[in-house]
Amino acid sequence: MGAVRAGAALPAALTSAFAALPHDMAATARGAVQDIAYRTMRRLGTVDWLIKQRVSKAPPPPVTNLLACALALLVDDEAHAAYTPFTVVDQAVRAIGARRDVAFAKGLVNAVLRGFLRERESALAAAQANEVARWNYPQWWIDAVRRAWPDRWQAILEAGNTQGPLTLRVNARRTSVADYLQRLGEENIAATPIGEHAVRLAAPLPVDRIPGFMAGDVSVQDAGAQIAAQIMDVRDGMRVLDACAAPGGKSGHLLELADIDLIALESDATRAARIGENFERLGFSADQAEDDAQHPAWHARVVIGDAGAPASWFEGELFDRILADVPCSASGIVRRHPDIRWLRRQSDIEALVQEQRRIVDALWALVKPGGELLYVTCSIFPEEGEAQASWFESTHADAVRLDAPGQLLPAADGAPAGGPDYGAASVARPDADVQHDARPVPDRTADHDGFFYARFQKR
Repeated sequence: MGAVRAGAALPAALTSAFAALPHDMAATARGAVQDIAYRTMRRLGTVDWLIKQRVSKAPPPPVTNLLACALALLVDDEAHAAYTPFTVVDQAVRAIGARRDVAFAKGLVNAVLRGFLRERESALAAAQANEVARWNYPQWWIDAVRRAWPDRWQAILEAGNTQGPLTLRVNARRTSVADYLQRLGEENIAATPIGEHAVRLAAPLPVDRIPGFMAGDVSVQDAGAQIAAQIMDVRDGMRVLDACAAPGGKSGHLLELADIDLIALESDATRAARIGENFERLGFSADQAEDDAQHPAWHARVVIGDAGAPASWFEGELFDRILADVPCSASGIVRRHPDIRWLRRQSDIEALVQEQRRIVDALWALVKPGGELLYVTCSIFPEEGEAQASWFESTHADAVRLDAPGQLLPAADGAPAGGPDYGAASVARPDADVQHDARPVPDRTADHDGFFYARFQKR
């Protein structure tokens, strides 16, 4: 908690916390620590408000953070099955007592938690009057979503406070959705098909318990993210660039769909290493490529470089397809990364908009005539979506906008939160003078994260 409040991403904070655990505790404590941390991030607005109502003077950060974690479990009805109120209070008091520097706060922790339990219903009802406490987002975020989606803002915010489903992408080179569902059924794992290559598990599982995951038969990938490779319509022999590729999910999907010459570009060397690991698991490392007359070879390379500065890595041969999954606010994936809402600042959006323009401007010069660029963000803010697509079309005379899903909005319980056209739809310009076709998109009622898609063809 303290590390996230100081600006660290939750996964990095958890990694540090796990490393500090005694070796004999790490395996058993890891799951519980992670569960508590994610629940707290989803309830941070509520619990911080509750603490302020019950403590006249702000306690030391370790005390505040422990109170936040304990209150998050007491607020969350779902948590009661695993964490009974008595156990939460007892262990919170014990934890504070075990720290010499804040042991004096045992009485305070006990009083705050027991007082909340006595007044739980009335306290939570009072919290509804404060928007940050009610919705568990910073005020600027709430205002931005309400302004962008006035008819849907509440459903969008609610969706971000749920836990996203575990969705798998079936490797089309290895098996089919039907065959994989049969395999799951034989192992008594309930699942539902939700797209051409997508399967949603009824209950999450660790990856090492997902049949075929380690062998590359399936990958974990949100249904909304799987749309990218499908609408790019890659075909054998194409030269393809995934311009912001880490951790490699979309690159892997593209390689599963056709024998292409793929460059997976990433500016961060550490993150680039994850692309290679994913390729290895899927069977797309360089030494595994096939090359014979009956089966044209695919080729995959991981390149470290800045997508907005091609001079340092571009070798001169233009691309048939470019996937520009650009850096963004990640506002569409907060249910999986609930810390993002607390780490982002309103001023970040304008900086990200400028970075997105820098990247797609540079990449457009690398598209072949007749080739395509797919612009993607995992954002629900129009500044990073439709506004960017309109800017790009207006500033590039040789860019023709083609059919694409446009804005996909997340929703709780799998119900779509978008408007009549699922948000701001991206459609082909009527005067387009190039040939194009409407490409299939997975079931839009499928439970997915928030994304924006715009597709452009070069004249």
